[in-house]
Amino acid sequence: GGMGSIGLTDHLARMVTVIEVYLRKHDHAPSVEEIRVAMNMASKDHVHRDLGKLEAMEYLTRARGVARGLVLLRCADGQPFGDVITIPLLGRIAAGLPIPVPDERAEPEDSLELTRDIVSDTRGVYALRVKGTSMIDALINDGDIVILRRAQSADNGDMVAAWIKSEQQTTLKRFFVDGKRVRLQPENQTMEPIYRDADDVEVQGKVIAVIRHV
Repeated sequence: GGMGSIGLTDHLARMVTVIEVYLRKHDHAPSVEEIRVAMNMASKDHVHRDLGKLEAMEYLTRARGVARGLVLLRCADGQPFGDVITIPLLGRIAAGLPIPVPDERAEPEDSLELTRDIVSDTRGVYALRVKGTSMIDALINDGDIVILRRAQSADNGDMVAAWIKSEQQTTLKRFFVDGKRVRLQPENQTMEPIYRDADDVEVQGKVIAVIRHV
């Protein structure tokens, strides 16, 4: 429906998540009382009111007169509840020489269907196809797909997509802060690390999963 653009309040998003987590643990929906307790709410009336809102927003449906009659349609991130989620495949990233990252406003050339056990929350998540062999020791090969979550910062040792401003290039490397410089470390023993001034390097995303190309 056209309801997808309406954002959930934090409270309603939490309620959807409570229902989702419960459904994944059990094979049936939670009762209104179980939702009330999990959400620490004053009364079942409040729960019913919120479930009504979620129903109007097409996040769930309720089977009338049936205990545990909730059917979850979408998760808190708006993706259909179920085992498959879709994320944009935005192009290629060189694991050897840096290549420009595509504009995130651009239409994705492709999308990728993943199971929700790989990525539970799809917010800010995108995929890139790897070109080159600089990450081969981390078992990331030419043609593999890396799943990233947008991030502006990283911790030492994180695998990131890093934009090197002076070169207008993006590269896939492990990230380390080395004094005033950043070391972008390939996972390939035959290749040298890249050193740049910290303000020349912009983290664009952290790698959260790799899908092997077989």
